[in-house]
Amino acid sequence: MMKLTMIWCSLLSIFCGLWAFVSARKHLLGALISLEFVMLNMYWFMGMVLSCSGNEVFFVLFFLTFAACEGALGLSLLVCVVRSHGNDNFSSFSFLKC
Repeated sequence: MMKLTMIWCSLLSIFCGLWAFVSARKHLLGALISLEFVMLNMYWFMGMVLSCSGNEVFFVLFFLTFAACEGALGLSLLVCVVRSHGNDNFSSFSFLKC
């Protein structure tokens, strides 16, 4: 019963992270932080589900590697955007200019 409650809590956290990603779209850093929050909660959810079902948790480590790579790629894109545009506001981006 305790693990079922933790699974529902992790699903709720995933949806809260998705809500934050969709609703607050003013800065690129906020979007990246909410995406990282979703990825970490998916990691927690997969760990709970795989431990409840008795499967090996090797896939969870594989997923954590991808989450770390996604975080590094997001931060490098943030640095490039700040260097080229001067800030990370979505309103200042013009995709027509490049």
